[in-house]
Amino acid sequence: MPEYPPDPVMPIRVLPAHLVDQIAAGEVIERPASVVKELVENAFDAGAGRIEIDVERGGLGLIRVRDDGCGIEPAELMLAVLPHATSKIATSEDLIGIESFGFRGEALPSIGSVARLRLVSRRAGSEHAHELSVDGGEREGPRPAAHPVGTSVEVRDLFYNVPARRKFMRSEGTEFGHILRQVERLALSSPSVSFELRNEGRTLLQLPAAQDAAAIGWRLDRILGDQFRSRALMLEGPAGGAVGLTGWLGLPTAARGQPDQQFWFVNGRAVRDRLLANAARLGYRDVLYHGRHPSYLLYLSLDSREVDVNAHPSKLELRFRDSRAVHDAVFRHIERALAKTQPAEIRSSETRPGATPLGQTGSAGDVQLSLGATMGTREPGTRELGMGELGMRELRTLAVAEPLQQQLGQQPLPQHAPHAQTEHPLGIAIGQLHGLYILAQNGEGLVIVDAHAAHERVLYEQLKRAYDGCQPASQLLLEPLVVQAAEHEIEALLAERTDLERLGFEVQRLAPAQVAVRRVPVLLAQADVAQLLGQLARELTGELGVHHLDGAAHRMLGSIACRAAIRGQRLLSAAQMDALLRQMEQTERASQCNHGRPTWRNLSLREIDQLFLRGR
Repeated sequence: MPEYPPDPVMPIRVLPAHLVDQIAAGEVIERPASVVKELVENAFDAGAGRIEIDVERGGLGLIRVRDDGCGIEPAELMLAVLPHATSKIATSEDLIGIESFGFRGEALPSIGSVARLRLVSRRAGSEHAHELSVDGGEREGPRPAAHPVGTSVEVRDLFYNVPARRKFMRSEGTEFGHILRQVERLALSSPSVSFELRNEGRTLLQLPAAQDAAAIGWRLDRILGDQFRSRALMLEGPAGGAVGLTGWLGLPTAARGQPDQQFWFVNGRAVRDRLLANAARLGYRDVLYHGRHPSYLLYLSLDSREVDVNAHPSKLELRFRDSRAVHDAVFRHIERALAKTQPAEIRSSETRPGATPLGQTGSAGDVQLSLGATMGTREPGTRELGMGELGMRELRTLAVAEPLQQQLGQQPLPQHAPHAQTEHPLGIAIGQLHGLYILAQNGEGLVIVDAHAAHERVLYEQLKRAYDGCQPASQLLLEPLVVQAAEHEIEALLAERTDLERLGFEVQRLAPAQVAVRRVPVLLAQADVAQLLGQLARELTGELGVHHLDGAAHRMLGSIACRAAIRGQRLLSAAQMDALLRQMEQTERASQCNHGRPTWRNLSLREIDQLFLRGR
C-alpha cells in the first residue's frame, strides 16, 4: 500500500487582507531605497520641478519626500492608498505604450502596509491641504492640514510590523548609501528636476535644475566625478531605425575594476537590463582590458509601444518587442563610436609661449605601408613592401637609427612646418626607448607610443577588414608548411577552418597531430606561419564552443595580430617609426591595443616643465 504524507498542520484558507498586502509589499519594497524610488517616480508623474528628500536612521526611521507637483484631490486621497488604484491606466489597452513611471497602484498601499504612512497634498487653487494617515494598513482621514501646493509623503518605522524583513536590513550607513545612489540615479534620469537630499538634517546632495548643457555637465560632474566627462565620448543621434541613443561612453582607458558607473535609461526610466548591458559589453569587446568594466551613461529612446515596462515588480527590467533589433542597434552604435578612439589632434588648454611649431622631417612623410608590420623604408624605384614582408624580417634587415651620440653635435634640431601639428597629432619620431617605446615630438610636447601594442591594433583592424570582406588576398605556397601540435590542439584549430579560410588560409589534416598549410594570406606571406598557427591552436584549445556573438572569430584574428606584430628589442629607423605613427592616426580604435591597453600617452610641455621646476 502506498504511504501518504500526514495531514497538513493547517488547512487551506484564504489569507487576511493585511497579510496579502504585506506579501505584495515584499515584491515592491525591498529596502528603504525602494521607498525613495517609488515616491520620487510618483513625483515625476505629478510634474514636479523640485523634490526634497529627508532621511533618518538609514530610511528605517524616516523617509520624507516632498514635491511641488500638481497634488491630489481631497476626494482621491483615500483612493490613492487603496491597492491597484491609479490614475495612469484604465483599460488593458493602456498597458501597451506606458509612458508614466507608475501605473500599477501598488507603491502607496504596499508602503502603508509595512510602515506608518502620512500623506499630505494640496492642489493649486485649494484653500488648504488635506492629510491622510495609514498605520500598518489602517487608514485615517482625510482631514485639513497646512501644506503648499504639491505633495509630501512621510514614511516612518519601515517594516516595524514585519520583523522578519527588518532583520535582513543592513546597517544604517549601508542603507543610506543605497538611498544616495538611488537618488543620484533618479537625478541623472531627469536633469530638469532639482533635488535636495538631507540625512539626519544635514544636506548631502543639492542639485539645481539643469536646463542647458553646462548645467547638465555640472550635475554629471557632481554625481560621477569631474573626470568622467573628460574621459568619455559624447554619443548622440539615432542608433538605427526608430532607436535613439545619446549620452556618454567612458573611454576604454578609463575602465574601472567594478561596474559601478554603468547607467541605462530607457525613455527616461532608470533600468538594469541584461540585454542592454550585453549590447554595451559587446560594443567594448575589442578595446577593453581583461577583467575591467566600462563606465557609461546612456539614454535609449524608442516608441513606448515597442517596450514592455510591466515585466518586473520593481520595473527595473524590460521586454522589447524586437529585442534583437534593439540589441544590434545599440551594439553597433557603441561599436562605431568607440571605433573613433584613435589618435586625434592633441590640444593643450594652455599652449606654452614660444613653443616651436611642429612639422614633418624630410623622409618620414614619404614612407607608406600597405599594412602596418615592422616598419621598413621604401627606396625610390622599388615596390611598396607589405606587412608580412616587413613584419618577419630579421633584425639585420632593418635600418637602425643613428646613435644619439652622432646626432648630437652633428645634426641641428629640425625646423618643423607649422601645419604639421594639425596633420600629425602623434607628431614626428625622435627616438626609441629600449626597443619598446617610440618617442615622438608634437606641437604640445612628447608622445610615447608602445610600438608592439600600436602595431598590434593596426594589424588587427586590417585583418578584420580582410575577414569581413570575404575576399582576402592569399598566396599559394610552392611547398606546404607542416604545423605540429597535440591532437586536441589540432582539433581546435580545424574547428575554426571556416574562419581561417575566410581570412585566406588553406589547411588540411595530414595526421592526428599534423596539418598542412597550402595557402596563406598575403598579409602573412613572409611570417613564420607554422609557428603562428601552432600558437593559435594552443590558444583556441580552451575556446571551443564559444559563440561568434561573443567574438570568437575576432579573438582568433586578435591572436594572429598579436603574434605577427613587431616584438620588443627591434630597433627602428626614424622613417619606420614615423610610418607606424601615420598608420595609427588612420586606424580605428588605435588608442588601445586588442587587449584594451593604451597604445600611446602624451606629456605636454607644461607637464614636462613642472617635472623640472621650470618657471618657478
